[in-house]
Amino acid sequence: MSKAETFRALHRRPSPEDPLVLPGPWDAASARVLADAGFPALATPSAGVAASLGYADGQTPAAEMFAAVARIARAVDVPVSADVEDGYGLPPKELVERLLEAGAVGCNLEDSQGGVLKDARAHADWLAEVRSAAADQLFVNARVDTFVRGVTDPERAIERAALYVAAGADCVYPIGAPAAVLPLLRSGIQGPVNVFATVGEGPSPAELGARGATRVTFGPGLQRRAAAALGEIAARLG
Repeated sequence: MSKAETFRALHRRPSPEDPLVLPGPWDAASARVLADAGFPALATPSAGVAASLGYADGQTPAAEMFAAVARIARAVDVPVSADVEDGYGLPPKELVERLLEAGAVGCNLEDSQGGVLKDARAHADWLAEVRSAAADQLFVNARVDTFVRGVTDPERAIERAALYVAAGADCVYPIGAPAAVLPLLRSGIQGPVNVFATVGEGPSPAELGARGATRVTFGPGLQRRAAAALGEIAARLG
């Protein structure tokens, strides 16, 4: 079984309360730590990688992001999915080629740019082109940015999710959705649902799974916690 097939199979969870937990490495060293801890797959956070490269979130040049993903994927034996923001303006075929060259088996693709939601139907058409170019070699996680862009009506997220699933997305990611609305989202969305969790706060992955999460990711949470821990260690060095 290829890594892509393994990653896809991991989303077929035996129990709703056993979601796939995908921690986010920001470099090769953190990836090795997480793989050694027993996680079956990893999902890079674009903000965490950006911080490790000295960039603000959303400002990483595409070439540097793909190079960072490649270093992470080479460092571990488990499947790695890559957050590549909104695709950096690349044509779908080139985007897929660069992800595969980097060793990624999946990708996060968001539906807003510059803080503004994209036209959902146009974005769905673009996702369909990504799906066609990738065939079954990439697991496509379509991020739905309504909640983080101030659109709080869950039905708007469900409408966008339906378009993206119809376009071939393997999973949808209503980032920023309050835990209280997850059962509603779960009932209205076909297929796997990715839910964002805060490290050490809020509902546990098992609790999020019970509310509808198929998989749980943490964005740059681990990188930020590690940086804070390093700051505390550094303060004691003097």
